[in-house]
Parts: sequence; structure tokens; C-alpha cells
Amino acid sequence: MKINALIVDDEPLALARLRKMLALEPEVEIAGECGNGAEAINFIRSHPPDLVFLDVQMPEVSGFDVLRAIPVASLPAVIFVTAHDQHAVEAFEVDALDYLLKPFTQARLKASVSRVRLHLQARDVSALNQHLAEWLHKTPPAGPAYLNRFAIKNGSQTTFIKVEDVDYVEAASNYAVLHTAGGNHVVRETLLNLEATLPPRKFRRISRSVIVNLERIREIHADARGDHLVVLQSNHQLSLTRNVHEIMSCLQFPEASGQS
Repeated sequence: MKINALIVDDEPLALARLRKMLALEPEVEIAGECGNGAEAINFIRSHPPDLVFLDVQMPEVSGFDVLRAIPVASLPAVIFVTAHDQHAVEAFEVDALDYLLKPFTQARLKASVSRVRLHLQARDVSALNQHLAEWLHKTPPAGPAYLNRFAIKNGSQTTFIKVEDVDYVEAASNYAVLHTAGGNHVVRETLLNLEATLPPRKFRRISRSVIVNLERIREIHADARGDHLVVLQSNHQLSLTRNVHEIMSCLQFPEASGQS
């Protein structure tokens, strides 16, 4: 029998990629897709799948929150899916059935599916989920977990960039470019996703396509047409087209930048 799987991810591109990859796995049949945690809770309660590919970091209702809302006896097998190393570490520490660290390969997905198949055949998923549930309920829901560094992959090499070393982040289609004093780096994330994971005390969106490091702003001024420009310490200029008063307030009263 095929494994009925639910895939949960708030990023449409990630959801589409996983759907495409699972189509190549004959053991798996996609039972449904959810774009947020609340949808996932409702789906699992009404149509319990065998397996859930569960994104950990989602706004409002995280992957961990989804599991807290489901009775342990009703929990399916769970494979955590995450783009952030700290969540993979948490999954490992709790002895999760498996986790996939984005961007993962088809071979890594196949190995994960095979692992699930073995556990389902051995009927020991409930024991693993009991351990998972105990950990989840001992660990209260935390506040937002913000990035403290970026992992930039280039072939077999991974370079780590501290968030405080980034001057600004610029959208580039479905990717983003980190602008630093040492050069530019492309990351496989949308600007919207990065905005949710960067610490708001340090980073704010100033236009549709740019998030700026507040500590890198040297001055803000209006040109002859009344348009606002942000001047960085590097003398680079950026257009400020939204939240002008909010950005001003954050620069004058840094503690206010943590409120949103």
C-alpha cells in the first residue's frame, strides 16, 4: 500500500518543489497540501494521513504548534522540513523520525521515505510520537526565532554570513541578494520569507524590494521631488518608499523597532 502523505509549507515554491519531487517516489501518494499551520491542524484532524512533511517555521502557527494541537494517539509519522540549521538540531535532539534540511536532494528524500516505510511496517511510529509529544509539551511555544547568520552554499562549500554584517537585502525574483562590505551573496529565499526571519530590531523593509540593516543607515533625506533616500555608511543610496515615519522612529528610539 502507498503512504498517504500531507505536505505543509507556507512558501508556495517550496510546496511545489516538494510536490514535484514526491511525484517521483512511487511509494508515496499525496493526500493533500496545506499552506499554513491552521490548515494543517484541520486536515490532520479530519483526514489523518500516514505521513506529514511539515515545515517547521511558519508564521502564527509553527510546525511544532501543529503537533501540539493534535492528540498524540492521532499523530501521523512526521518528517520535519526546514531551511534553518537550528530547527534541524531540535529535530535531531528530540529523536524525530526524520528531517529534511532545505535544499535537499531527490536521493535524500528517497532515503527519508524508505525510513518512514520501515517504521510504519514495524508499527513503532506511535512510540516515537510519544517521545515527540512529551518533548513538545515540556517545551512551551517560544517567541519568534530569528536568524543570526546565513548559510551560503556554493557547490560543496558553505560560507556563513552574520546578519549584522549585511548592509541590506535586495529581492531578485524568487531569490534574495545579501549586500555586504565583502561582496554580494545570493540566498534561495524570497524577500518575504527573510523579512519574517530577520530580527526586527535590526532590519526593516524600506521598499517593495529592499530590507535594510538599521545600524547601517547614516542619514535619511528628501530630494528635490520630496522622495526619501536612505544613505548608508558606505555612501550607497536606497529609495525609502514605505514606513518613512516608522523607520525614523526606529532610528531615534531603537527599542521601538522590536514592536510590530
